[in-house]
Amino acid sequence: MNISLPILLTVGITIIGGFYFGKLANKVKLPVIIGYMIFGVFLGPSVLGLYNDDILPKLGFITEIALGFVAFAIGLELKLSTLKRYGKSLIIIIFAESFGAFILVTAGIYLLTRNLPLALIFGSLAPASAPAGTVAVIREYKSKGSLTQTLYAVVGLDDGVGVIIFGFAFAIARAILTHQSGQVEGGMLQTIASPFIEVFLGMFVGYIAALIFSLLAKKLKNASEFFILVFGFIVGIIGLSTQFNFSLILANMMFGLVLVNTQPESTIRKITELFSEALPLFFVLFFTLAGAKLHVASLPSLGLIGLVYMVLRSGAKVSGAWLGCKVSKVEDKIRKYLGLGILSQAGVAIGLALIVSHKFAGIGPMTAGGITMGSYIGAAALTTVTATSILFELIGPVLTKIALTKAGEIPPSKEENNKS
Repeated sequence: MNISLPILLTVGITIIGGFYFGKLANKVKLPVIIGYMIFGVFLGPSVLGLYNDDILPKLGFITEIALGFVAFAIGLELKLSTLKRYGKSLIIIIFAESFGAFILVTAGIYLLTRNLPLALIFGSLAPASAPAGTVAVIREYKSKGSLTQTLYAVVGLDDGVGVIIFGFAFAIARAILTHQSGQVEGGMLQTIASPFIEVFLGMFVGYIAALIFSLLAKKLKNASEFFILVFGFIVGIIGLSTQFNFSLILANMMFGLVLVNTQPESTIRKITELFSEALPLFFVLFFTLAGAKLHVASLPSLGLIGLVYMVLRSGAKVSGAWLGCKVSKVEDKIRKYLGLGILSQAGVAIGLALIVSHKFAGIGPMTAGGITMGSYIGAAALTTVTATSILFELIGPVLTKIALTKAGEIPPSKEENNKS
């Protein structure tokens, strides 16, 4: 079933319908973003078809703006005083859960398929997490405490580690495929260096943007003026990241991090006043569009690879976070519940899978299906990760709420209001 409406009318329906579906989800004690995603499925190709493969790419900028806002919100939570308190522990935790996911998923997929390039690619996609779901739940329930602060830091920073892991695994997998087919492989050094460039260029741009903002903000007075300037900078950073292929998440996170650690408390308060009011709108659009991308009919085709990927990634993230917390001797509630809050996966992983699909096309030996092994790996990665990301986005926020509730970081009054 396909219904064709003007794009702006569709977006309006998305905002209004998503808002009320979020309220319905809240009534049954689920995070509101689950309601947004369910409404997205209803609008997508599986039901009404208001959103289809022609319209969704045209609205990609909405997702990018939402991710920029989420990343900036994470940056505003990362005060250096807090990071210093967790400094060494944070590094250990992030490396444990990221490399744990890479190693376990790579080993599992290899044992299943005996295809090393395929296993390396799936393993390298596993560490990436999606900060939007975690941040949305934290803000909805107004959670505060050490677990909340650790979640902000981990979901904000582990994408950087994930991108670097992907860069190395991508280079090795591509080299194996070209060697198997006798093709000449060039630009290996550039391939290996590109993830480092993406990470550090993004952080550098965010830092410079914060310095320029600081100069321009000196003459601003009220909250609305600060918000307009912040919005312009976030969109500008997103545009630069798209043009020069660096991480918009890390760039905007660094932008917020520098501001919160260099600007007066009064300035930060003005920025957050209207920012906190605008963020829910982007959450409605972001998660409804995420739901619209799900083809329900394609879920059974995930097969054993998709199931193994989901199970091993979840197990590695939870156990890796637990081990990192254990080694670094952080407090018990962080050790027990951190892993439940970092399972969401979306934009970054899908973006990396798109790179694989594009760069691996046409390379490697021919398969029995008449396509190259590189093309097969690219298609398998993109299809599987897109579908599993939707499932992770549905499961992740629920587990995040459970973790924060068990850790005692959701204010009782907020919990009671959501139950009433």
